[in-house]
Amino acid sequence: MSMDSLYTELIMSHNRSGHNKHNLSDASHIERGHNPNCGDDLTLQVKIEEGVIVDASFLGSGCAISQAAMSIMIDLVKQKSVEEAKMLANLYLGMIRGEKITPEQLELLQDAVVFENLSKMPARVKCGTLGWHCLDVILEK
Repeated sequence: MSMDSLYTELIMSHNRSGHNKHNLSDASHIERGHNPNCGDDLTLQVKIEEGVIVDASFLGSGCAISQAAMSIMIDLVKQKSVEEAKMLANLYLGMIRGEKITPEQLELLQDAVVFENLSKMPARVKCGTLGWHCLDVILEK
């Protein structure tokens, strides 16, 4: 199986599974992201306690890329400190902008590296970054 096939399967698996797509009734922070160009409309719900993201989920609808990116992001930042999550968000967004990222930094992004090639697909960049921008807004509050 090619690397592209594995990446496609990972995106589709996250899109179908919905394991991070549910209401988080005790969320401390909520941020809605909307991309009118393709119809993505997702709401990130995060519970932060004592500087740690203890839980997160999302609601809404969108393309496979936006929903998978949100789900993968949630898996990555759960149980991380706000500072760690900010660092990961900066790495991810830099990767999408095509900035030079070291192999060690890519490893920190775990499954989120599946979106590395979005920098070559300008029409899909907003889909892959919507959830991360929501997270960024929450972490700045």
